[in-house]
Amino acid sequence: MRIMRAAYASRFDADNPLAALTVGDRPEPAHPEDDWVTVQVRASSLNHHDLWSLKGVGLADAQLPMILGCDAVGTDPDGNEVVVYSVLPTPGDPRGVSILSEHYQGTLAERVAVPRANLLPLPSGLSATDAACLPTAWLTAWRMLTTRGRVADGESVLVQGAGGGVATAAVALGVALGKRVYATSRDAGKRERIAALGATALEPGARLPERVDVVVETVGAATFDHSLKSAAPMARIVVAGATSGHLPAVNLRRVFAMQLEILGTSMGTPDELTELLAFCAEHEVRPVVDSVVPFSRVADAFARLHSDEVFGKVVVDHTS
Repeated sequence: MRIMRAAYASRFDADNPLAALTVGDRPEPAHPEDDWVTVQVRASSLNHHDLWSLKGVGLADAQLPMILGCDAVGTDPDGNEVVVYSVLPTPGDPRGVSILSEHYQGTLAERVAVPRANLLPLPSGLSATDAACLPTAWLTAWRMLTTRGRVADGESVLVQGAGGGVATAAVALGVALGKRVYATSRDAGKRERIAALGATALEPGARLPERVDVVVETVGAATFDHSLKSAAPMARIVVAGATSGHLPAVNLRRVFAMQLEILGTSMGTPDELTELLAFCAEHEVRPVVDSVVPFSRVADAFARLHSDEVFGKVVVDHTS
C-alpha cells in the first residue's frame, strides 16, 4: 500500500473547524472502477466547502477520515498536464452526483484518484496555480453568469458579498464579459480591491444607479431583499450559496410583479469548465489569488481561508 501526505478531516468540530483538520500520512486512494486513474497533484485551492466539511456538514462519522479538497491541477499517468473536474456520478447521493471530498477522497494530497473522463487538458498560458482556482468557485460563477443568468441577454450585474471565491470570480468574469458590474462588501479595503477589478463597489444595501439584469447571490438572508429590490424587470437572481442564512424573507409581490426568476445552481458541467478554461486563456483572465501557500504549510492555508481577511482564492502549491 502506497502512503502519501494529505490534509484530511479526522473528526468534526462545528465551533472550531480548524481543530478537526489533520495533516499526516494516508493510503493512496483506490480505484473503484477500471476507468479511474491517479493524478500527481501539482496545485490545489481551498473552498469554504472544506471548512463546512470540517464542521460536519455533508459528511458522516462513517466517512472519516476524509481527505479534503475539490480542486486540482496535476499530471496524469501519461505525463499530461491536466485540470481535474471534481463532479462524479454518485448513485447513493440524492443529487445523483457528488464532488471530491464528499463520497470520494479529495485533492489535498500528493495524489488523487478520479475517472479518466474527469481530466481536462491544462491550456497553454495558464499556470497550475491559476488553473487550480477554476474547477469549483470559478466554474460556479461562470455557470451563474452564463448558463443560468443568461448574462449575454443583459448589460448589468450585481454581485453580493464580493471577497469570497465565487463572488470575486463573478466580478472578474462579469467585467471580462463586458458587463457593468456592481459589487457589495462590508469591508472598505475589499471595496477598493473590487473597484480595482473594474466593478463599481458599494456598501451592502446601497442603492444602485440602475436595476440590473443578473444578480449573483451567495450571501443569502442578509442580502436577498436588496437583491430583489435591485433587480430589473425579468431579471435573473442566481443563487449558489447562503453564507448568512438560508431562510430569507421573500417579497413574492415583487417577484411576480417584476417577473423575476430565482434560479439555483451549483458547480457546472465538463463542457462549461472547458469553456471557462478557454475563456480565461484567450482573454488573459487570471483568477484573483489571495495567497499561494506551500503544501508543507497547508494548515496555514486553512487558517487564512477561515479568517475574514481573505480576498479571492487561497492556493496550495504541492511542489513545495
